Amino acid sequence: MIRTQLTAVAALAALGLAGCSNNGHGVGAAEGICKPFATTTTTTTTTNAQVAATTPAANVLPAAGDPSANVDDCLHRWGYTLAASSDPANMVADATLAACGTALSAWNQQSLSVDNAGGAVQAPSLMNGQPTNPLAEHYSFAQGRALFYVVQARAGHCGPPPAAATNR
Repeated sequence: MIRTQLTAVAALAALGLAGCSNNGHGVGAAEGICKPFATTTTTTTTTNAQVAATTPAANVLPAAGDPSANVDDCLHRWGYTLAASSDPANMVADATLAACGTALSAWNQQSLSVDNAGGAVQAPSLMNGQPTNPLAEHYSFAQGRALFYVVQARAGHCGPPPAAATNR
């Protein structure tokens, strides 16, 4: 009787541990926690070679669609990359936001060029009703998204973006 119970407990323990793996995507990937990376390819000419690489700070705006997509992609890549740090999540999110400053600036620049009135547009925030403008909302969005990606990567044991591929 005791041998049967020990066997059952061992089988359940083995089944529970079978879900844990360190394949770079973590257990979260199987549960849908880890967000897959979009592939962004940039080409640079080096000494007699063409190098195609996927970089965490891909700062090329999408040809069409949502202008925040570039910022989101950058935050996703850097958030997952820096999540392995032992620093608190809010500090890692600040570093993630700093790494994506160029993408955020490009989004802000684009939104300023759309404004035909020449000044900053003020409107109540949809989140809290306080007066705000697009630049403040972009920054708030980026802060929240950076923290989310860091926590998501840590909770799901999500790996960083794939290493750069080289084509010669």
